[in-house]
Amino acid sequence: MSVTIQEVAEAAGVSKATVSKVLHKSYSISQETCDRVNAVIKELGYQPNRRAQSFATGATKTILFLAEMQHGVGFDNPHLFEIMAGVENALSEKGYGLIVQHSTAVELLRHFDELLQGSYVDGVILHASVVSKDVAICLAHTELPYIVVGAPDFSNQLCWIDTNNSVAGQIAVTHLRRNGYDRIAFIGGPKEDTISAHRLNGALATLNEKIPAGYLREGPPTSEGGAAAARALLALPMQPNAVICANQYIAFGCVNELKVSGIRIPEDMAVITFDDFPFSKIIEPQLSVVNLDMFDMGEQAAKVVLRRIRTPQYLVQSQTTLPILIERQSTKKLL
Repeated sequence: MSVTIQEVAEAAGVSKATVSKVLHKSYSISQETCDRVNAVIKELGYQPNRRAQSFATGATKTILFLAEMQHGVGFDNPHLFEIMAGVENALSEKGYGLIVQHSTAVELLRHFDELLQGSYVDGVILHASVVSKDVAICLAHTELPYIVVGAPDFSNQLCWIDTNNSVAGQIAVTHLRRNGYDRIAFIGGPKEDTISAHRLNGALATLNEKIPAGYLREGPPTSEGGAAAARALLALPMQPNAVICANQYIAFGCVNELKVSGIRIPEDMAVITFDDFPFSKIIEPQLSVVNLDMFDMGEQAAKVVLRRIRTPQYLVQSQTTLPILIERQSTKKLL
């Protein structure tokens, strides 16, 4: 038979109310009493009834994570799982659970009240991919604590957190120039890919927007897109001697195409990309990357939403987790 809260109270010589306050880390209970009650809880093996606690306090100790999760979208984005792992790690330290649910911006708008206005979670973390302008309007009027992971690509008054992709682009160009590369191309995703666009903007700012015609390629953010862009660069009268790839999939296709075409990396053309998975350490040569810590961003997002549960007026719009250069063979310094 499981131990009851009454048995804990009797063994510790306190009331049931005091045991409850200790479980909820109330500041009104002395440290001596907390230590005594916690020792009894450990000795008796008492396990709090979380469901009963949620009914008593109105708190579920659960956070909802909304993102596009269908095949071909979320599951092809390793960032998403790094973010979720960081979120779960920070929440578990505070005794919170995590529910992960698929949605799109259209579905979220259609079922907004059902998903976010109910009482089955204490807060919500939304991936930017599910936040449209219409969803943003709804979020601005919700009382449920939330945070958006990824800066929306429109003016807003939302609570959000993001990495600084513009700085990542600047770091890539600065590194290539320092190693002697002066004809720098950029292979990015489609125009609606805001992450790629921010990385390109940072690169252009460092290049003072001086980039030869044909050196800027955009297309599908896939290995096939990277290969096609590499072929286009090799067809130019003056080939670049370095290329920045907006993501690892583009870089994978680009490197393979360069090898097939007899281009030596980095002797003939350097390659640098972003993040440190899934291909950078298994490609030959290993790729230099500008790494962005998605796990840390997930942890920071979780901490913000927990703080907003305690302080509903708390608002943050910030870029955190500065990118870090990891230099490998693919951008070896020119002699």
